[in-house]
Amino acid sequence: MRTITKKDLVNSITEALTKQEALGEAHLSDEARATRVKVTKVLVKDVIQHFLDSITQELAAGNRLEFREFGVFEVKKRAARRAQNPQTLEKVDVPAKRVVKFKVGRRMRELVEVSEQETKARQPGPAASQGSGEAELGA
Repeated sequence: MRTITKKDLVNSITEALTKQEALGEAHLSDEARATRVKVTKVLVKDVIQHFLDSITQELAAGNRLEFREFGVFEVKKRAARRAQNPQTLEKVDVPAKRVVKFKVGRRMRELVEVSEQETKARQPGPAASQGSGEAELGA
C-alpha cells in the first residue's frame, strides 16, 4: 500500500481532466473553445487546496460535513480523563478536547471490501487467509 499525497492527486486529476478536455473539444465551436478554462496543475492544486481549507474551516466552526457515498466528518467532544505515562507510570490528567471523527460512507466501504477481497484472492498460500493486522476504517 502506498501513500497518496496532494501532489499525486493534482497530477492524476489534471491528467484525467486534460484527456477529457481533448476528447470533448472536437464538437465545440472556435468561440466555445476560446472561452473554456485551460486545466493546469496550478488550477487543480488551487481547487483541491480551497476544498481542503473549506473542510477545515467548517469543522473548526463545529459543523458536520456529509459527502454522500463517501463519508461524514464531524467534531465530537472527548471527555477529560486520567491517563498513565507508560514509561514512568505517572498518572496524568488529560483535558477534554474536541476531535474530528470520520465515518466511512457505504460506497467507499463496499469498494474497500471488494479491493481487500481481490487482494487476498491474488495472494498464494495460507497468508491469504490471515488478517492484515490493520485497524478497520470507520464504523
